[in-house]
Amino acid sequence: MKEVKQIGISHANRDHFRDVKIRPIDHAIFARIFSYSKPYAFKRNILIVLVLMRAVQLPVLTWMIGAVIDGPIVSKDLRGLTLWIASFILFSLFTQICFHYRSRLSQELGENVIHDIRQDMLKKLISMPMGYFSKTRLGTIISRFSTDTEAVRVGIQSVVFVSLVQFGNMVIAAIMMAYYDMPLFLVVMAVAPVIWAMNRHFRLRLIHAYRQVQESFSRVSASVVESIRGIKVIQGHSREKLNAKLFRELLLDHSGYNIKVTETEAVFLPLLELNSQFFLSALIIIGGWRAIMPDGGITIGTLIQFLFLSNFFFEPIQHLATQYNNALTAMAGAERVFAFLDMKPDWSEKEDTMELETLKGEVEFDNVCFSYKEGKRALDGVSFKASPGQTIALVGQTGGGKTTITNLIAKFYIPDSGRILIDGRDILEIKASSLRKHLGIVLQMNFLFTGTVIENIIVGKPGATEEEAILAVKKLDCLDIIESLPDGFRTKVGENGVGLSLGQRQIICFSRAMLADPTIFILDEATSSIDSVTEQKLQNALAKLVANRTSFIVAHRLSTIRNANLLLVLENGRIVETGTHSQLLEKNGTYAALHKEFTISHEI
Repeated sequence: MKEVKQIGISHANRDHFRDVKIRPIDHAIFARIFSYSKPYAFKRNILIVLVLMRAVQLPVLTWMIGAVIDGPIVSKDLRGLTLWIASFILFSLFTQICFHYRSRLSQELGENVIHDIRQDMLKKLISMPMGYFSKTRLGTIISRFSTDTEAVRVGIQSVVFVSLVQFGNMVIAAIMMAYYDMPLFLVVMAVAPVIWAMNRHFRLRLIHAYRQVQESFSRVSASVVESIRGIKVIQGHSREKLNAKLFRELLLDHSGYNIKVTETEAVFLPLLELNSQFFLSALIIIGGWRAIMPDGGITIGTLIQFLFLSNFFFEPIQHLATQYNNALTAMAGAERVFAFLDMKPDWSEKEDTMELETLKGEVEFDNVCFSYKEGKRALDGVSFKASPGQTIALVGQTGGGKTTITNLIAKFYIPDSGRILIDGRDILEIKASSLRKHLGIVLQMNFLFTGTVIENIIVGKPGATEEEAILAVKKLDCLDIIESLPDGFRTKVGENGVGLSLGQRQIICFSRAMLADPTIFILDEATSSIDSVTEQKLQNALAKLVANRTSFIVAHRLSTIRNANLLLVLENGRIVETGTHSQLLEKNGTYAALHKEFTISHEI
């Protein structure tokens, strides 16, 4: 028997997350990151000045130590020594003040930039068509907003400015060493090719390793989110051990990549330090020999300066190596963030789409075809016309295309071919946000936001007053149900309606739709989770709601659509029957069979 693959995010489908090609550091990426600093140009420019000052200050402090030794200490000038020490202390204090504001401003600038990037990401996310959310894992989206943007934050706050300071220290130290003694400086420069070769060798290994760490963590995040969303299924089918095993594999995978990074760094950094120690030994031997020789051309003070300056030349190399690793992480995060921001949606609105001020509610499908996936049509040549004020019922087996029709009316998707006309205008020429202002939508999954009941009702009409929201509930004749909640309209609603029954959640969604007072109603499985008593109350309210409004009702419970003006029976994406309830029963076709099946199941 063929083995069935266990559901879960495993090594086998890791490629799903590899949406960015591996490549070395691209300075254009960092340039794009810092383009977000334009609104904060004054802060950024002050920060750059402080960075430049900080790059000079530390080597200057080292120079002052050598100057004190060769000057007042050698000449035994107590007054001069006092002045030098006072100058050294004052300059050290000034250096620390610069360091404080350099650190503070870099943190603030990083926070400002990440704030704006996340704002752009959210704007992009909520503007994406529904197709994106059906194809993308929630954990992957969350990873973009959390892990990847935090990596970018490190790139701004630490990598760039710390690297500039360290690189500046190296340059200033090199200039001062070359000025004081060129032969000893040439000893320093002899080490440069070795460092360059080491850096080149380990750089490529770390590029791959850091990107693998990022990708594996995305898989871990996606697994956690999937487990939370499917916790009832996991516990209901006793999959705790199996899911724990799959998650353990992901953690081992992620840990393996982290260990690979650590192993590479554990070789790279000690090699850099060992190289520095060999150099210092050579510097002491050559410089010390010259200092003790009568005609060596170098003083003890200069040698001490050289030792300190060489430290400022080599110590930044280790810091730069660390920052380089951070830069790789920031680079991987930035690539993913900008790949998301640059992502082209499956479809986008035309620039000249029109705003709808008023809407009569006429809806027409003209030979509409649509596919969620290429090669498999969800709708195939669907045509019908709904006049203003009509109630259209969509019935049929699951997967027939009922919800797809409502998705197209709301312009969540656009047809592959054919036309959808709203009041005689092609839906492609109408701005989606403008159209949806005239729609009232109650979906099968009655989503509620964290907040209070009253706040969730007002979602249907932003800016509405509490009095208007309460009036909408009264029109539904469901005020008693809301008031029976622990705190009435002030009852706290948990994430996605936790704490409320399915019927109570549905009533809140109906109240939300009533408050919107739309021209077109879309009710998708609107009463599937409501008990018979509550359903009867809502049926009476719905009769008032649909009066003089175009309504599209999707329901398996055929009792909810007996009074519809027109029933469309769908099967495999096609309309196979049309007519009223009584007309379709007389035809004794598909609808009659569905009705018979429904009646028998409810009698049982």
